[in-house]
Amino acid sequence: MTVASLTERAWAVVIPHHARGARFARHRVAAALSGLVAPALLADAVTVTAELVGNAVRHAAPLPGGVSRVAWRLLFGGAVEIRVTDGGGRTRPSARASGPSSVDGRGLAIVSSLTRRWGVERDGLAQCVWAELAPRRDR
Repeated sequence: MTVASLTERAWAVVIPHHARGARFARHRVAAALSGLVAPALLADAVTVTAELVGNAVRHAAPLPGGVSRVAWRLLFGGAVEIRVTDGGGRTRPSARASGPSSVDGRGLAIVSSLTRRWGVERDGLAQCVWAELAPRRDR
């Protein structure tokens, strides 16, 4: 089975590697998936996009040209996959514990709670953090 046979639709954007890029990515994901997925899944996809791009901006280097790449796919069965590719950081992304008074450190815990699964791929030139969201009936 090929990847193409599992994908209904796919999109990708190159965004500036800073906070304005995160806003642009959220809006693009919301516009592309609106009407294609349930409102709850759309809200989760936008939230996961914001967290992954925010983490890329805070903790990773940009790709050449000062950009990051955001790609998302609507899979058969209604799942959504989101991928954020950047230049990588000094450490591998991982969820960490944060206390109630912590001002940060919840991003990947949020991603973990909203997704069926997530992970990190590195190829030596770039790093991709991906997440797969299932319709809520499947979680």
